[in-house]
Amino acid sequence: MNNRARTLAALNYQPYDRLPLLHFGFWREALYQWAVEGHLNEVEACDWADGNPTDSVISRRLGFDSNWSMVFDWKSRLVPPIEETVVEEHPDGSRVVLNEDGMLVLKKIGIVSIPTEVDHMLKGRPAWQEFFRPRLQFSQDRIDEAPVHFRHQSLPFAAGGRELLLTQEREHMVGLSCGSLLGVIRNWLGVVGMSYLMADDEALFDEMIETVAELCYQGVKAALSTGVHFDFGHFWEDICFRSGPLVNPKMFARKIGPHYKRITDLLHTHGVQLVSLDCDGKIDALVPIWLENGVNVMFPVEVGTWKASIKPWREKYGRELRGVGGMDKKVFARDYAAIDAEVERLRPLVELGGYIPCPDHRIPLGAKWENIQYYCERMRQVFG
Repeated sequence: MNNRARTLAALNYQPYDRLPLLHFGFWREALYQWAVEGHLNEVEACDWADGNPTDSVISRRLGFDSNWSMVFDWKSRLVPPIEETVVEEHPDGSRVVLNEDGMLVLKKIGIVSIPTEVDHMLKGRPAWQEFFRPRLQFSQDRIDEAPVHFRHQSLPFAAGGRELLLTQEREHMVGLSCGSLLGVIRNWLGVVGMSYLMADDEALFDEMIETVAELCYQGVKAALSTGVHFDFGHFWEDICFRSGPLVNPKMFARKIGPHYKRITDLLHTHGVQLVSLDCDGKIDALVPIWLENGVNVMFPVEVGTWKASIKPWREKYGRELRGVGGMDKKVFARDYAAIDAEVERLRPLVELGGYIPCPDHRIPLGAKWENIQYYCERMRQVFG
């Protein structure tokens, strides 16, 4: 069995020879640290991206099979992006920057977390009509110019990438990005701005949702019509935090749910039965909405802060719900004993079926190279 076959088998409750070993990429700062320690060279640390050839090299050295985020990521966002501009420079070296999503963010020297939001271009209909809606219209270039990463090559889809994906000898899962139906709108408006817009101009909020959803649908349709068979669909949202959703679940079900259903139905007609969704935070209140609308793989199941687990979801929703994630990456900064304990904690969850452990987000600075290798070795011993 290759990694693709065993991953499909594991998520579909079928027999497999051993459990796939997946990860979800790395903080850039962790890569730089490993380069200093001699595990990588500087070019590899700088060149890494989800699913690219360097990602495959680093995965093999650590002991992983692949990165779950190996998806064909066509251009589903603003095209062209907002031009990044430095708006202010402060004496301490920090800068206020207008980024590609039209967000004004404060970037501080030495801070590697998500930058602080200062303001947003998108505040109402004038900015929407001038700067955002025109950048959200579908064109074939969004598919043709998107990169395909496969084995040791990276090619634009229309310049050899399609042929790479058409091979029947694929070793790893390749997903199809389905875009984002609300997460990008939250980016453009900010949580506060989005919350006010729902009340102050519901018609504009609905227009934003319809525009974004139509772009996602047309992109997925175009990618599927090329003849490439994708192994799973993959949405990105990030609309939850440590206590729950950033939006009202009833509103989410009413306004966003039908758009998920439209896209997942399209995937199903092309034989794509697994649909994954990446949402950080405590997602429990949104899980049933996603399931009802065709999303059946929850990712990354963040266990490190709010103790998320597939077990209570499986007990509540049954075997239709799958999961990838839920491995506490913080143990990589500790010792072998902590890793042994984490592997044992995962054992009964794997036995539920339809679940593949994966570090519950990017592997951060402080993770020890040898600890990650030990984790991969132990997972093969226990689940291989």
